[in-house]
Amino acid sequence: MKKLLVANRGEIALRVMRTARHMGIHTVAIYSEADADAPHVHFADEAYLVGPAPSAQSYLNVEAVLEACRASGADAVHPGYGFLSENAAFAERIEAEGITWVGPPPSAIRVMGDKLSAKAAAAQFDVPLVPGSAGALATAEAAQEVADRIGYPVMIKASAGGGGKGMRIVHSASEVREAFENATSEALKSFGNGEVFVEKFVTSPRHIEIQVLSDAHGTHLHLFERECSVQRRHQKVVEEAPSAILSPELRAQMGEAAVKAAQSCGYVGAGTVEFIFDASGAFYFLEMNTRLQVEHPVTEEVTGLDLVAEQIRIARGERLPYRQEDLKLNGHAIELRVYAEDVTNNFAPDTGVLEVYRRPTGAGIRVDDGVREGQEVPVYYDPMLAKLIAWGPDRETARQRLLAAIDRYAVVGVKTTLRFGRFILEHPDFVSGQFDTGFVAEHFTPEALEPRAEGAEWAAALAEGYRPEIPEVPSTPSRWNTRFSV
Repeated sequence: MKKLLVANRGEIALRVMRTARHMGIHTVAIYSEADADAPHVHFADEAYLVGPAPSAQSYLNVEAVLEACRASGADAVHPGYGFLSENAAFAERIEAEGITWVGPPPSAIRVMGDKLSAKAAAAQFDVPLVPGSAGALATAEAAQEVADRIGYPVMIKASAGGGGKGMRIVHSASEVREAFENATSEALKSFGNGEVFVEKFVTSPRHIEIQVLSDAHGTHLHLFERECSVQRRHQKVVEEAPSAILSPELRAQMGEAAVKAAQSCGYVGAGTVEFIFDASGAFYFLEMNTRLQVEHPVTEEVTGLDLVAEQIRIARGERLPYRQEDLKLNGHAIELRVYAEDVTNNFAPDTGVLEVYRRPTGAGIRVDDGVREGQEVPVYYDPMLAKLIAWGPDRETARQRLLAAIDRYAVVGVKTTLRFGRFILEHPDFVSGQFDTGFVAEHFTPEALEPRAEGAEWAAALAEGYRPEIPEVPSTPSRWNTRFSV
């Protein structure tokens, strides 16, 4: 592998390119007209325009991306996450061009890209499943029959897609028909596939996922768990590794189940198996994401592994150089997704020019971003600006470091979720580790945000040298920072 095209933009494009450059691989960027001056374009060794600003005409334009591959002579493609990363047809087109696909086989993407086929595959390997229908349901009457049998509440869910679309919670038989019709309609509109199924709705659930790595030689490993229960509108906002509630025994059980899920679809590469975890300690397979996750840095911080480097090595046909017993957890890491959003207006995306953009630094602090001061935040793409990660020898140190880093993160020109992140990290339920996926809906209101200097006041404070320090503690640093920082 000599030249890698990254079929993405923003922070994940930069993240992949940094590791590729560290490995001596030439990097190729693609960009839309809106991203012509973006940091990932300047960082790459080569860059190719793939279309106008709308993603459907640029980053999702398969023919344009393939033409960039041909023009650049790239011999490998890394899709990042989002866009074309879980598009099996695109992966097949890449391979048909004789180009290495840095991702799982298209067949695995297809199996795990549909929730029903994913459940069927996992069931064959005895992975725990949430009780529900065995397949898609054609009518509201069929849905009600299943719901009556397994007991309410239930969830009607779209077979394709994710992100909370095509999902409805049903508390009684009288709600089934309307929920079925709404979920079917939304699924068809969002994913072009109106199939839905019914499964038991787990009350007070936690969302815990397991990172897996599989090579082409039959080795499947898990890299422990990430806690992803703090969500708004079914989208993760804070992730951490390890979970505050898993015992070593449960961790091993969930890791084994995740490995079985990877085996069930012939997986190769880095992937994530997601589970629902209930108050009783039972866990159930939810889905498998056949790509790198947004929250992969927290796993890197506590394992010392560079997951992008592992993806590249696996794609080159190399064997994983370690066994399950070689992998150990080191400390604790927490990630806050920093979005350009107006928290006081139902998290509406915000746009504008980054008049001030200063990253925090300090012990155990990592920032993965793809923006710079003076850049315009466009309206066309996901509003995430950056991922702010803190590592510490224990959870409380990581939490305190992340709080201090939030105070040192200066953004003027767009509204952000930084204060929202502080609210989460300081809430007693988060501090204690006793929370579930309903945390934000139950506890957060805009009035709960503490006042802090923003806009012109924040810029003035910076001009006067305001720089609160990240707390220092004598400890072993994150192995990822020391071994793989690029």
